[in-house]
Amino acid sequence: MTALPVRTTGPAAPAVTTDVLVVGSRPAGASAVLFLATYGVSTLLVTKYARLSDTPRAHITNQRTMEAMRDMGLEERLLREATPWEYMGNTTFCTSLAGEELGRIPSWGTDTVRHADYELQSPTSMLDAPQTITEPVLVQAAQERGARVRFDTEYLSHVQDDDGVTTTVRDRLTGAEYAIRSRYLVGADGARSTVAADLDLPFEGPGAVAGTLSIVFEADLSRFVAHRPSVLYWMLQPGAEREGVGLGVLRMIRPWDEWMLMWGYEMAAGPPDLTDDVVRELAVALVGTDDFEMRVKSRSPWTVNHHYATRLAEGRVFCVGDAVHRHPPTNGLGSNTSIQDSYNLAWKLAHVLSGAASPALLESYDAERAPVARQIVERANQSIADTGKILAALDLSDTTDVAKLEAQLALRKAPGPEGEKVRAALREAIAYKAYEFDAHGVEHNHRYASSAVVPDGTPMPEFRRDPELYAQPTTWPGAKLPHTWVTRDGRRVSTLDLVGHGRFSVVTGIGGRAWLDAARVLGSDLGLELTPVSIGPGEEFEDPYGTWAELREIEDGGVLLVRPDGYVAARSPSSPSSADDALGWLRGALTAVLRPDAA
Repeated sequence: MTALPVRTTGPAAPAVTTDVLVVGSRPAGASAVLFLATYGVSTLLVTKYARLSDTPRAHITNQRTMEAMRDMGLEERLLREATPWEYMGNTTFCTSLAGEELGRIPSWGTDTVRHADYELQSPTSMLDAPQTITEPVLVQAAQERGARVRFDTEYLSHVQDDDGVTTTVRDRLTGAEYAIRSRYLVGADGARSTVAADLDLPFEGPGAVAGTLSIVFEADLSRFVAHRPSVLYWMLQPGAEREGVGLGVLRMIRPWDEWMLMWGYEMAAGPPDLTDDVVRELAVALVGTDDFEMRVKSRSPWTVNHHYATRLAEGRVFCVGDAVHRHPPTNGLGSNTSIQDSYNLAWKLAHVLSGAASPALLESYDAERAPVARQIVERANQSIADTGKILAALDLSDTTDVAKLEAQLALRKAPGPEGEKVRAALREAIAYKAYEFDAHGVEHNHRYASSAVVPDGTPMPEFRRDPELYAQPTTWPGAKLPHTWVTRDGRRVSTLDLVGHGRFSVVTGIGGRAWLDAARVLGSDLGLELTPVSIGPGEEFEDPYGTWAELREIEDGGVLLVRPDGYVAARSPSSPSSADDALGWLRGALTAVLRPDAA
């Protein structure tokens, strides 16, 4: 849909029209406009900023996000531009980069033992991709696929009616206000979301709980870190545990010459004046020497939040990302969860706008993603609290007594029972940080319960291992389709590559031909393109490793109905008794998901 010229005479009549208006260009908004444009939806993104992110901010990019990027055809580009997986893993705890090392924890699945878990779960790797990399990739791809983007355009307000949303915005260059008319509005405008405030969404949690300083600077620190490559180095120094994210931090942005320094400040007193001298003093303290040159690129205070919305939408307006889950960067969940919000919402909007689904489908967004918002806010804040175990291991309640801090640090090197006790406690405390740096289950174990999932009468499989640390694949309706390698013409392909691309998929095997025939009939009847997938000897896709047979949890001739976001919508365990039964079951499942008000 072509946008009309801007009117400058006021917001009375819409000057621009689009199917979906997205407010905000950070990862939630940038990915929303990408997904929608890829699905062929007329989409406009507005942002009050003059450019995309000029500071690195979120950076950990997990496998689930990379699966979405793979679905969008952007995986290889991010692999080229981001810091690779093998540089991410030696999370180090020390007194300074040049000082004593207290211990390391292999992180983000780089440990030899854990790496197998990650490779079994997904065809993708983790990456370290700051927003300065991800946002341009997402927005450029969205524009190439037809999305329109307006910078310097500030959201002011919106009004809903039965047919759509009229949003008033201001051009920050001219001061002119004008209206944008859309069928739906997506608020992706960050932790100070005006859209969420206008909806009066209910929030829980204490809100801002700590103050943190972020200083981005360039300095060649390779001699301190290249032998222990990581994205995070944590410093135990006097005052390090005061507010902030638990300790002092040097975060790698680019190996090994661009960094972000994080240090806490007392919110009650307000942030200090970040003069050049103050910044240099902090950097020298955390590096542990003044023998380096630095160029400061940015300096800013921010708050650690503990705040999540219990409802994410109202009528035709939906909020995604930090607008509805506000938390510290621990666990690396921020941009990843934001992108998954948009991935969940976009296919539903696309199907409603095309007429393939009724608007009732959109109610499932809130039902599925609100529990995730709470989970990740609680998990990220708990990870800050868990850092206190390191102080406790040294028998310290805080670091204000410098002499005691130094004595306890010295004790960890002493022979005898006391030193041995401290060493054991410190090893245990650092190992416990796996709940921050290897929380693989938090990333993959979401089990959706909504009208967009058809229960099959079986209970959710019990977790055999810690559900926060370990991903557990299942085809239980509401879970993500398991990944494993199958082959096509002898070439290896992930089961995740067989689904997605904005379409529902029908996955079966030998004896399931009736399911595929039913999919062809229903696709025509319902105006849907259903992807037929058959896995087995002599089928289009073969299972030479036998791993799909182990994971599918249905018989050869059973079926999985898989949503465009890769989640299992419904399943039937065995071959249908007739073609009519297959057609009836599949029609019922699709109707239940796409038109829950008519099912």
